Amino acid sequence: MAVHRSLVIFAIVAFMAPTISLAMDYVVGDDNGWKLEVNYTDWAKDKQFYVGDTLLFKYNNASHNVYKVTGDDFNSCNVPSNNSLGLFTGNDKINLAAAGKKWYICGFTGHCNQGMKLKITVLDGAAPAPPPNAASTLLAKATNFQIMLGMTLSIAAALIMV
Repeated sequence: MAVHRSLVIFAIVAFMAPTISLAMDYVVGDDNGWKLEVNYTDWAKDKQFYVGDTLLFKYNNASHNVYKVTGDDFNSCNVPSNNSLGLFTGNDKINLAAAGKKWYICGFTGHCNQGMKLKITVLDGAAPAPPPNAASTLLAKATNFQIMLGMTLSIAAALIMV
């Protein structure tokens, strides 16, 4: 009987996990992505970033890149000479693993000075819980696979208990 109860609990947790996860994935610039003529200060101003969130920089890698820099390099648009600090794929994911200020610039000549730079503050701790009526929104973010896995495990657990 203990095994059956464990399966039911596992199935419920597997089904609910997508709705409980509070970490956010942010596409920098939303539909515009990472390019010139986007105001990244405006893009970031109403967002709260937390440890565990991710930034996704989407861009044309023939004409842009991403460098994580210091505050001084950000202010002066100084591109590091060390290419290991840069990202160049055009689909770069950055996990926000630590709290504090973070600075990113495009390393192509003149792009940072034209505003292709992002400064954010990452907050420590978990993101605040969503309001109760947001559960349907969170469930909508669950992948079809996650939903099907949870439902399959729930049904399997129920059949085993019979």
